[in-house]
Amino acid sequence: MEWSDLKLFLAIARFGTLGAAARSLRLTQPTMGRRLRALEASLGQTLFQRTSEGFVLTEEGAVVLAGAERIEEEALAVERVLAGGSRQLGGFLRLSSSDWFGVHMLSPVLAEFSQVHPKVVVELLTDSRLLSLPRREADLVFRIQPFTEAEIISRKLIHIEYGLYIRRGAPHPRAFDGAGARLVTMDEAFGDMPDVGWLQRLLPRAEIVLRSNSRDVQAAMCQWNRARGPAAAAR
Repeated sequence: MEWSDLKLFLAIARFGTLGAAARSLRLTQPTMGRRLRALEASLGQTLFQRTSEGFVLTEEGAVVLAGAERIEEEALAVERVLAGGSRQLGGFLRLSSSDWFGVHMLSPVLAEFSQVHPKVVVELLTDSRLLSLPRREADLVFRIQPFTEAEIISRKLIHIEYGLYIRRGAPHPRAFDGAGARLVTMDEAFGDMPDVGWLQRLLPRAEIVLRSNSRDVQAAMCQWNRARGPAAAAR
């Protein structure tokens, strides 16, 4: 078995579709399908069930997956050793973060990093979807909430203070419980974020009038909404 075939197998197992797996390896979908069929023919085993939901591992595929992941770990360990011995960093680094954090916090740092390490290609994915480190969807991820995967090594990076922005002349939020205030906040999919809970505790009677999963959009909503209510607010 070729290592390149195992990489292809792992990509399909992790992404579940030929299209997504092909994009992750920068191949075409027909090439992925042709190489998978060749791999299964060489092994004499069907590794995936083709379903309407995507590709699902067979029992034989699950056996191959366990071995392929061990081989991948060894190959990556060799790459890390060789990369550490190089005088100049190079290669591909994929980062994942929220849109706001990527724009306002990471972009200036990455611009400086690229000047120091010009041979490192950094790809920053700002997406509400939480990319997985164990599945190698990203090399480094930034989250506002703690990680739950046991395999993850996590470190606290920075402390970000929350702030409440209100229309000039509106009562101070500590002086009332939010009655009559119009809030701009996160959408319901992110209702468990710590800053959302903080805002609800601070202004329990406030009316939520606008939601967005983008903090920059929230700021723009506040700007345009400031003259329409007694205390338009956002974090």
